[in-house]
Amino acid sequence: MTKRAGILVAVGATVAGLVTAVPSAASTAPPAPGPAASLKWTACGTQAYPALQCATVRAPLDHDRPSGRRITLALSRVPHTAKTSRGPLLVNPGGPGGSGLSLAGFVASALPAKVAAQYDVIGFDPRGVGESTPALDCVPGYFDPVRPGSVPDSLRSERANRERAASFAAACGEKHGDLLPYMDSVSAAKDLDVIRQALGARQINYFGYSYGTYLGAVYAKLFPERVRRLVLDSIVDPDGVWYEDNLGQDYAFDARHKAFAAWVAKNDATYRLGTDPAKVEAAWYRMRDAVRKHPAGGTVGPSELEDIFLPGGYYNGYWPELAEVFAAYVNDADEDALATAYEDFAAVDASGDNGYSVYTAVQCRDAAWPRSWSTWRADTARAHRKAPLMAWNNTWYNAPCATWPVAPLNPVRVTNDRIPPALLFQATDDAATPYEGGVTMHRKLKGSSLVVEEGGGNHGISLSGNDCLDAYLVDYLTDGTLPRSGGSGPDAVCDALPDPEPASAAKASTKAAPSTGSAAKGLTLHGLLGTRG
Repeated sequence: MTKRAGILVAVGATVAGLVTAVPSAASTAPPAPGPAASLKWTACGTQAYPALQCATVRAPLDHDRPSGRRITLALSRVPHTAKTSRGPLLVNPGGPGGSGLSLAGFVASALPAKVAAQYDVIGFDPRGVGESTPALDCVPGYFDPVRPGSVPDSLRSERANRERAASFAAACGEKHGDLLPYMDSVSAAKDLDVIRQALGARQINYFGYSYGTYLGAVYAKLFPERVRRLVLDSIVDPDGVWYEDNLGQDYAFDARHKAFAAWVAKNDATYRLGTDPAKVEAAWYRMRDAVRKHPAGGTVGPSELEDIFLPGGYYNGYWPELAEVFAAYVNDADEDALATAYEDFAAVDASGDNGYSVYTAVQCRDAAWPRSWSTWRADTARAHRKAPLMAWNNTWYNAPCATWPVAPLNPVRVTNDRIPPALLFQATDDAATPYEGGVTMHRKLKGSSLVVEEGGGNHGISLSGNDCLDAYLVDYLTDGTLPRSGGSGPDAVCDALPDPEPASAAKASTKAAPSTGSAAKGLTLHGLLGTRG
């Protein structure tokens, strides 16, 4: 999991206040919760989000043994300011492995003030993540450059990547063997109910992006009576967790890379890489071949190059900067541009090591993965023939699951007719969670409403500058209003935002402070969501 340098806002967690939520009058009231934990919220505001408060709560490592070993979950909060609270709104950025502490500040500031004022917006670091303890870090520096090239050019190079992935799995088992049996989405969902109880809330509202959509759906399946409002944005296909979902990503990311090449060709006057998208794409692959032979700046080989351009598949707001780097290398042989881009877009620090460790721990435990390497090889080779951008890179990212030291669980069947109507957002050309996932989840959550961004390719689309999408979110959080089409397809459709302009967007700093402008809003959100999940 990579994070854009300089975007994430660190939030410290300290021990911490009691929040009382008001349940929705329209939903069936569940049984009264047990005694709330004694929480004392402590100020931990930042320049960007001065109202943030922090806390910790204890949860069982094994929820089947509640009196056994305990872990600590880090929480953040922007408290409601209205006279009446609609209860906690828990927010999650995805992953698995993403920290949600700063996301609470972003969501509270991005929503209209009158709406945000009615909720206690709650961020959290899921078990094993960030400020929660214990935190996983299986192999510090696992992504340090220069890694082996992702696309095998011999059986020897394939073996090197296989052994590397297997060594990561073995190291996780040796270092965190006591934790790995409890690193899964069901355990994380049960943690959410511990948080609910600690907040003294009868029900929660939940807003999740990416993997956070699956986590929210699992929580709703386990605790349907505890759900008040449920917002899922950029939706995991619950029928594909996790091997099939990753194969689907290979094709979708390749399609987004072709869209990037077409955009570069359209802006040839700026980037001077040609007006034919196919030739622009071919130049990119020549660049990948070149850095295999001679890593740019001594740090950017083909695997690192793929990681640099991966964020462009998540968010087109990065395209101008990525195109400048691409052009600088191809036109001017500027290796420093690629090396700098690696630091900005792809370098993995300690938080990234932690995020990847949690990512593998959860995905490898949640569901079965092929144990026969011949299956991985055949499926990846098939995908690579049609989608050569990321197929092998994605395989090596997930390959520890082929030898994971803990047996997998059965995936949760998230089909649900016991929760209030949910609001779902999905872009038609999303690469990380392809469109079919939104359609599948819409079918499985009875009464849900699906809002589609037509022609949109970004991952994480609400609160990212599209006023049409945000209007549906605001209506739902205000009084539960949902669009209804009366048919089997989407309930509402919004046009995608235009692709960025080279001149203005290329100068946007990756370290700019959050603002309310559409471009800055999107940049800030996607910095918090990160990549790979």
